Amino acid sequence: MTGEASLGAAPFLRVVDSITELQPADAGCIALSGSHGGLSSARYALAARPLLSVFNDAGVGKDAAGVAGLDLLQAGGLAACTVSHTSACIGQAASTFDEGVVSHANAAALAIGIQVGRALRPQVESLIRRPQP
Repeated sequence: MTGEASLGAAPFLRVVDSITELQPADAGCIALSGSHGGLSSARYALAARPLLSVFNDAGVGKDAAGVAGLDLLQAGGLAACTVSHTSACIGQAASTFDEGVVSHANAAALAIGIQVGRALRPQVESLIRRPQP
């Protein structure tokens, strides 16, 4: 992907407490995880190639380690965002989806309509319901 995000067929949800559960068959999904948004987590998402990867910012941490994976995924042309650790439980994907508020997003995520400071669930539901070309 070169700067423009595109939604082809309607993406499906893949809800995983750990991003390590993603498989090649999950390409194009919306991956909702409870994992932190660090580099090690992002490498799993990069291999699986979801449309959007959602992580927990884990308090961001030293040198922004909890969100460092967003830049790696952006470099790979993939959308990614985090929810605030104060809004959702780390390690619990259901909490990410049900209670998460987006705290950080890379440019690819912004391009598909993810907005920082808003609840995650309605944004994801909007992506799934969006009319397809």
